[in-house]
Amino acid sequence: MVEQPKPREERVLDAGALRALAHPLRVRLYDILSQYGPQTASSLAELTGESTGATSYHLRALARHDLIREVADRGTARERWWERPAGSVTLTNPELEHTPSGRAVMEAVHSETLTLRHQQLMHFATHGWDEDEEWREASVISTATARLTAEQSRDLVQRIGALIDETVQRYRDQTGEGVRPVTIRNDVFPLPTERGSA
Repeated sequence: MVEQPKPREERVLDAGALRALAHPLRVRLYDILSQYGPQTASSLAELTGESTGATSYHLRALARHDLIREVADRGTARERWWERPAGSVTLTNPELEHTPSGRAVMEAVHSETLTLRHQQLMHFATHGWDEDEEWREASVISTATARLTAEQSRDLVQRIGALIDETVQRYRDQTGEGVRPVTIRNDVFPLPTERGSA
C-alpha cells in the first residue's frame, strides 16, 4: 500500500518576510539553500560571486524573518551554517493583495524568483546537452494547452501538487551516489481570453 502524502502545509509570508525577500541576492541565497541544502556565508559567497560580508548581511536579514535558520550543532563561532526550514512557502498573501504596497512587494518577490527560475531553465536549455545520456533522458521541458473550466484547472493543480508533494516527502533527504538536486516546475495558469491580448 502506498502511503498518501500529508496535506500540504504552506507558510504564507507576511509583509515583513516578503520585504526581506524582495532583493535579488536574498532570493538567490534562499534558492541555493532550498535547492542545495545548508551552506555557510563563505560557500554562498563563492557560489554567488559576492563578498562574504554581503552574504552574511543578507543571511541575517532572512533569518530575522524566519525564512532561514542557523543549523544546530554545526559550525563554529567563526563559520555559521544556514539552512532553509523544510516546508512549502507561498509568496502570495491574500491580506496584502488589496493594497498597492502589498501588491508591490509581492510583485517584486515574484519577479526576482521568476527571473532566477528563467535563468535556470535557459541554462539547462543551453547546456543540458552536456549532461550524460541518463540525465538527458530523465529531464523534460514541455508545454501543453488544454481548454478547461476553473474547476477542472483547480483539479489539475491539486493532482499535480499531490504528486510533487509525494515525491518531495519521499526523497527530500536522500543522499548517495547519483543523487543531485532536481528542480520541479508546476505552472498552470489561464491564457488571455482573446488571441493577441497577451
